[in-house]
Amino acid sequence: MKSDSYNIRQVTAKEFSCRSAVLLNMKPLPDSHSPSNILFNMTVALMLFIGVFTGLFFGAAPALADVQTKIYYLEQQVDRAPSRSSLIQWPDDDGLMGAKLGIEDNATTGKFLKHTYSLEQHVVDNEQELLAQARRVLGQGSVLLILNAPAESVVAVAQLTESEDDLIFNAYSMRNSLRDEQCYPNVLHSMPSRNMLADALMQFFVKRDWQDLFLIEGNRANDQRYAESLRRSAKKFGLKLVKEKQWLVDADIRRNASLEVPAFTRARSYDVVVVADEDQDFGHYLLYNTWLARPVAGSAGLQPVVWSRVLEQWGALQLQSRFYKLAQRDMTGVDYANWAAVRSIGEAVTRLNSSEPAKIADYLLGDQFELAGFKGHSLTYRNWNGQLRQPVPLVHAYAVTANAPLEGFLHHSTELDTLGVDKQQSQCDKFE
Repeated sequence: MKSDSYNIRQVTAKEFSCRSAVLLNMKPLPDSHSPSNILFNMTVALMLFIGVFTGLFFGAAPALADVQTKIYYLEQQVDRAPSRSSLIQWPDDDGLMGAKLGIEDNATTGKFLKHTYSLEQHVVDNEQELLAQARRVLGQGSVLLILNAPAESVVAVAQLTESEDDLIFNAYSMRNSLRDEQCYPNVLHSMPSRNMLADALMQFFVKRDWQDLFLIEGNRANDQRYAESLRRSAKKFGLKLVKEKQWLVDADIRRNASLEVPAFTRARSYDVVVVADEDQDFGHYLLYNTWLARPVAGSAGLQPVVWSRVLEQWGALQLQSRFYKLAQRDMTGVDYANWAAVRSIGEAVTRLNSSEPAKIADYLLGDQFELAGFKGHSLTYRNWNGQLRQPVPLVHAYAVTANAPLEGFLHHSTELDTLGVDKQQSQCDKFE
């Protein structure tokens, strides 16, 4: 078991301008990397800070209280089954580096507001060790906790009596049930659900008029969960599964992909092959080998993702470069979810001038909270199940194809709620 503490401050030009607006209770401009918007943001920031510090010198501004915010990070390392391809690798610090970047970004505002942030990290090997650490951490009083752990461990921690007065962020598990029948009022989700990813993909199919789907399901538990989300989403958007098959466990796909895949995908007609293969064990071998010349989507080909290195708009390049400087690798979806959890806390502390978990939870679930997430839309939390609303990019290896929710999919409150289970269908009743 590894344990460490992390506390750092850093100021960037973009965050300087955005936090300046926050300091005076103003809305910052939407994320943009265009030169005109960046210049405008920085000009406004300079004017705001001149005004603030002039007020401080002449006694017009209120005194700022010292606020110390400690965030606990608990990670349970997951043993992934080996992939057929040696090119598929998972970072050892997946998620942790995203949380550390969030601490750096929080310190941007903290430097001017007398707010300090620290991250106490604990990485363990199994659920038993995770629960032991959770009891120790949660037993210290009301705390802020980020969990980078499988769904079963999230449920186990949420059920601890020590967790009742704490605020917990699920920054890893996409399990749909955590936002539905297994929801907990003290658990928020910065990681999207599988239903959200599946809905993003189906919206694209509708726009392309790809009505007939061929679903190929992997043999692992998460593959089956993803396949179930794809089935639900296809029904939701009026698409048809014309054929479903489960992948062959003993297929020697590396040597015989050009022979086995055409035979496996043989069917009279389909518009797209949809694959559920979360560990990327076989899906990428399907491309250009299907019986009919059709696109592949899902876990290979066109993929709905939380984050990807190919994102460039809305200031994403700036986030990518800062992350790479810190971690010496590309940002993953798990990194992004952990970053978003830490940044959510930072935004709340900035607005509230308090680090009390109960106050932060109320603020995050309220109408005033917004997080600039470098995705082209302000991110907010659903007050009926704690899920962070966010766009879902549809990408391939080198470019973004679309960004869901797609144009034309409307909702009475926000188009982001076209992704995932809406309030009317939700079985979560613990946030009322």
